[in-house]
Amino acid sequence: MLHTLVILVEDKPGVLNRVASLFRRRTYNIESLTVGHTDIPGVSRMTITVVGNDDHIERLTSYLYKLVNVIQVEDLTKRKMVSRDLALIKISTQNEKRAEIFQMVEVFRAKVIDVTNESLIIEITGSDDKISGFIDVMKPLGIIEMVRTGAIAMERGSDSLINLAESGL
Repeated sequence: MLHTLVILVEDKPGVLNRVASLFRRRTYNIESLTVGHTDIPGVSRMTITVVGNDDHIERLTSYLYKLVNVIQVEDLTKRKMVSRDLALIKISTQNEKRAEIFQMVEVFRAKVIDVTNESLIIEITGSDDKISGFIDVMKPLGIIEMVRTGAIAMERGSDSLINLAESGL
């Protein structure tokens, strides 16, 4: 089963390496990993997707808590959450295909963010399935280049992931 882990860490050099190395040492393959700043100075948020059963993920979570600079780890897999990926896709455009491409962009609620005589760059956000579906539709039209982020996720509702007053930060 694919699990979505959200890890709050101190924004210090080497933290990403320590977290990734833990997954490697425990022979877990990271499906996707995104890291970014939070609204709290000095705290970064990692979203990692990894395949494993509940027992393995629980064990992995306890190992993560043993790492220096890890503040909090949450498995959002079975919670109500919002999760999104982002992809930038450069498509080769021939005049007779442009209308079809623009139509598909509209259907998938994507955006054309760059246009040249030879290509378009399309931005699409959404679930993994939505982005994969769009890519499948675009492949026959000529994908030149593509880049995807990993998932970012947030639990629904008014609760925050961490109570900083308790953490001492």
